[in-house]
Amino acid sequence: MVQYYWNPAYAQQMQQPFQGQQPFQPQQQQQLPPAAPVAPRPRQPMAEEESYIENILRFNKGKVGTFYLTFPNNREWNAKVVTGVVEAAGKDHVIVSETSGKRYLLLMIYLDYVTFDEEITYFQ
Repeated sequence: MVQYYWNPAYAQQMQQPFQGQQPFQPQQQQQLPPAAPVAPRPRQPMAEEESYIENILRFNKGKVGTFYLTFPNNREWNAKVVTGVVEAAGKDHVIVSETSGKRYLLLMIYLDYVTFDEEITYFQ
């Protein structure tokens, strides 16, 4: 338990201005020279450290891939294989459509690996 004590002498002291001090006077603002314009950096090709799965899947949009997924702690089906065309990819998902027209929104957290029957586009 915390106890608080009230000191009336302190409260009276806080209401009086400080002795011997000048009131605050703001200084005049100094004029700074204008900033030099910054030229935009030319866009560099994608570096190797930027080759994330989402980018690689996006580069291979329209290609047929086989997606291998595992779902931990799932007794009904702990693994699934989906084969279809890469339609879109984001940071945490990929959209795949089968030839039957069925579309899947697959979460990257469950994705183990992907195989393609053709060459994989790694850079664009």
